[in-house]
Amino acid sequence: MPPRSPLAPVQDDRPPEPNALSTEALDDAEMPLPSNPQTFFLGGLFALAALAALYVASAIILPVVLAFVLKLLLQPAVRLLERVHCPRTVGALVAILLVTGTLVGAVAALSIPAATWAERLPQGIPRLEAHLVVLRAPIQALQKVIDQAEQAADASGPKGATIAVRRDLGLTSALFAGTRSVLDGLFTTVLVLYFLLVSGDLFLRRIVEILPKFSDKRQAVDISQQIEEDISAYLVTITAMNAAVGIATAAAMYLCGLGDPLLWGATAFLLNYIPILGPMFGIGIFLLAGMLSFDSLWWALLPPALYLGIHLIEGETLTPMLLARRFTLNPVLVILSLVFWFWMWGVPGAILAVPMLAILKIVCDRVRPLKVLGHFLEGSETSAR
Repeated sequence: MPPRSPLAPVQDDRPPEPNALSTEALDDAEMPLPSNPQTFFLGGLFALAALAALYVASAIILPVVLAFVLKLLLQPAVRLLERVHCPRTVGALVAILLVTGTLVGAVAALSIPAATWAERLPQGIPRLEAHLVVLRAPIQALQKVIDQAEQAADASGPKGATIAVRRDLGLTSALFAGTRSVLDGLFTTVLVLYFLLVSGDLFLRRIVEILPKFSDKRQAVDISQQIEEDISAYLVTITAMNAAVGIATAAAMYLCGLGDPLLWGATAFLLNYIPILGPMFGIGIFLLAGMLSFDSLWWALLPPALYLGIHLIEGETLTPMLLARRFTLNPVLVILSLVFWFWMWGVPGAILAVPMLAILKIVCDRVRPLKVLGHFLEGSETSAR
């Protein structure tokens, strides 16, 4: 073996020390950013196409999404019935019948007081005018400005060139069309929900079977289990807290003298499923009910004040404390998601906005190319809801 030249480099067997470049490489490996502009372009086109499909086919996709979310809520109950040797088909039917029966009974029990308050609304207009007498002068001034603007627009436009076309379908036709669409959506939701509960983990098993790599199989199982655990925990916790809000609101309305406390408790329970926007709408409802019920303006402000206090205790203290470990979503994105899905699918979209955003974050956190989006969706521990 020839002797080694003294000019030859000496090989160093010591491990290299970490530096800034290696740290950046590790960061890029953990949260990669796509560098190809075509990736953003194609991803944007795919997102727009998917949103357009969700909007156009909302009559079909919305019941399916609602059934999937309800499946996550009812799946633990079906599994519990299965452990006591109840067949899955029977357990799924029992769970759906219990939920449907509860909703039908609640609607039947609350329909009479709701109709009574609807009849009191026209009779309470003079009382509302008496409460809002402070705002009469600003409203009249604003109306005067609007009238002057309309007169100026009419004077500058061509005379005789306006053609009014009025199409009135009638109240009965509108109610019939709305009722039919709601019933169709409910039937589709119940049908899809039943078969989802009966199938159990069938779709997950088929996905695991067709994935080529073991790491992909394990990742699919991990994502599915995490979605089921987190969303089920979220829905159960929110339902329990909303029930507590409903009971507290009913008791508060009873103590302050507002009639039909069960109706107001059910209203608070349902509105609390829509974060932020639901309680804001509820304050307006309780303010209107207080003005219709009490002669004094200060006494009329008591129902919305009590409702706001109950919501602050629940929404700012109890619920974030229970959900902070599972859900840390960006509050700005939560608001944007609520507004967007309400525009897309109405009230059901607003109810499904937070669960869908949470599912998106769970998937993004576990799929390496989407970790950047998952990090963007994350918020602080104080913004759990």
